[in-house]
Amino acid sequence: MHIITVGLNYRTAPVEVRERFAFSEKELPEAVKQLMNTDSILECVIVATCNRTELYAVVDRHQLCGHHIRGFMEQWFNLPRKEFTNHLYMYEDEKAIEHLFHVTSGLDSMIIGETQILGQVKDAFALAQQQKATGTLFNTLFKQAITMAKRAHSETTIGESAVSVSYAAVELGKRIFGQFAKKTVMLIGAGETGELTAKHLYANGADRVIVVNRTYERAVQLADKFNGIACSMDEATNRLHEADIVISSTGADSFVLTRQVVASAMQRRRSKPLFMIDIAVPRDIDPTIAAVDNVFLYDIDDLEGIVESNLEQRRKEAAKIETMIAQEMDLFEQWYKTLGVVPLIRALQTKAAEIHEETFNSLTNKLPDLDEHELKVIRKLTKSIVNQMMQDPILRIKEMAGERRADEAMDMFVKLFALEEQLDKSQQAELKAEAAEAAAVKMKNVQSPAATAALASALR
Repeated sequence: MHIITVGLNYRTAPVEVRERFAFSEKELPEAVKQLMNTDSILECVIVATCNRTELYAVVDRHQLCGHHIRGFMEQWFNLPRKEFTNHLYMYEDEKAIEHLFHVTSGLDSMIIGETQILGQVKDAFALAQQQKATGTLFNTLFKQAITMAKRAHSETTIGESAVSVSYAAVELGKRIFGQFAKKTVMLIGAGETGELTAKHLYANGADRVIVVNRTYERAVQLADKFNGIACSMDEATNRLHEADIVISSTGADSFVLTRQVVASAMQRRRSKPLFMIDIAVPRDIDPTIAAVDNVFLYDIDDLEGIVESNLEQRRKEAAKIETMIAQEMDLFEQWYKTLGVVPLIRALQTKAAEIHEETFNSLTNKLPDLDEHELKVIRKLTKSIVNQMMQDPILRIKEMAGERRADEAMDMFVKLFALEEQLDKSQQAELKAEAAEAAAVKMKNVQSPAATAALASALR
């Protein structure tokens, strides 16, 4: 088995490309299902944010897995792969694991050390679990990456200097206007990013903020927190001329503001400049609006480098997190190597239990006068002898699993304890269980009571 990551991010693809590969929240469950049905994929997680779309997968063979995943992307987004292959990156095994740790801890973000990505990875992992798209490897790896990221943010000061995308957007506004006093800000989108933006605006002197949201009740909730003005999307177009600054961060699939709407608002503004920042992916604001006189439009890619002074301190803290990542990767590698010996240990324990049970039965037949207490003591002591005899071999094979010639050591372990029969039985049981589970899933999908009954009968 191999772990791979295929994706694109703000480094490899501009926003006009990234927005074409955005998964909506409603689409993600079905996307995970379809990715799981792709050839060679055993487990998968899709991480989709404004700055990245990444597909993580456990595959049975890595030679063709990149081809299969690109095929999935081509089909899902209805785009020929020649249009996006140059923007993709692919990491395998150790590099893929390292990349996940970097992403989760915020070291791979446009704004280094930001914490929002941690929540997004947690949500992506939880969704994959709900869709039964994760198994032994990803359940361990993603939990470990999430736990490490939490520890990184609590044990370092990487998150202390404000450098989020929201902060960067407000900083860009300050560069244009100097200050926000006596300026009207229209904030489109009342989600997490919108709320962070509102906090930074008020901290920098904004005294009139219009909060716009598709769900009016949510706009009211956010506006009330900051003494702002709530506004529906329909009202926003009629009040756009009041705004000096527009910052938009919705999850809409199409443009929230069109060129015609903005051009009309500029006529009512009598050509006073309008500063607009679009930090959504897909973009909220039609990029052709930049051609309207006295409109200054920026998108999320323009924010990189805005907060360089605060980032310098974060880079120093990032070096500490790199050390933590190296340690976590060693731990994962050690755990991964022991997976190969689990069936061997289980086989040894099974054989020992069978021998113990057979011997104990023989003893009770030869000594029929033993009472219940005596039998219990004998069973406990003989089982203790068996367990102690197995303790050192199990410990040694676990240690040898991490060495260079682990395969030879495991083969020798099987031969020394003559475990071929137990391993064969175990493998047959696992194959039968996998076949039954796959058949059950198919039957569930077709939702046929008769077929389900037939399956249940066949599996008895």
